[in-house]
Amino acid sequence: MTEQPLNDLVIDDVRVTFDGFVAVDGVSLRVGPGDLRFLIGPNGAGKTTLVDAITGLTPATGSVRFGGRELLGRPVHRIVRLGIGRTFQTATVFENLTVLQNLDIAAGTTRRPHTLLRRRRTVPDEVQRALETTGLTGQRDRAAGTLAHGQKQWLEIGMLLVQNVQLLLLDEPVAGMSHEEREQTGQLLQRVGEDRTVVVIEHDMDFMRAFAASVTVLHAGRVLSEGTVAEVRADPRVQEVYLGETAVA
Repeated sequence: MTEQPLNDLVIDDVRVTFDGFVAVDGVSLRVGPGDLRFLIGPNGAGKTTLVDAITGLTPATGSVRFGGRELLGRPVHRIVRLGIGRTFQTATVFENLTVLQNLDIAAGTTRRPHTLLRRRRTVPDEVQRALETTGLTGQRDRAAGTLAHGQKQWLEIGMLLVQNVQLLLLDEPVAGMSHEEREQTGQLLQRVGEDRTVVVIEHDMDFMRAFAASVTVLHAGRVLSEGTVAEVRADPRVQEVYLGETAVA
């Protein structure tokens, strides 16, 4: 578990423009400490672009503060050092290395490169905790490339945990997963969220209904609705955007 106090993420009037096209149009929202926030919306709503702005991958105007520190304008590596990590729609793991080696590399910023591939006599505490949290203890000596799709996503989350990330930004973590994998991923996010703040970009409405603590709906680069799952489901504007009650109820 992280020993650092939980911080909130405050986004104020964030705008992202590409060659005159406004992808994010004045988004303001707050994600409270320890929240499991789902960020939903139709394709082109600006969800991933907003996360790109938060993590320094896309220039933006406005303000994004985490724990009182401004993120906009900082290079990516400095944002990472503030305890912010993200995943992408396709898991990025070292497929030829074992699960343990992947976690060891993610945690091993103080070790020399040639020692990272050696089998440790003991497993560092933070790596052991990540194995247990992600449910990958029994897979620790398997090559990451042989893992099931869901397990690769869990490993990538584990690689953030060993870096003591306080804010996790996850881009469609259950895309392509089986029903069982989605259920296990939701439970993993709840465990992670016990001492971290988690923001999930998602299209799977069943998954959102089952695991979200709060929801922000984006549409055309703006915040359309925000609240609990029940509040968002009851919002006529959300029902209209999703072409009827059946898409969100």
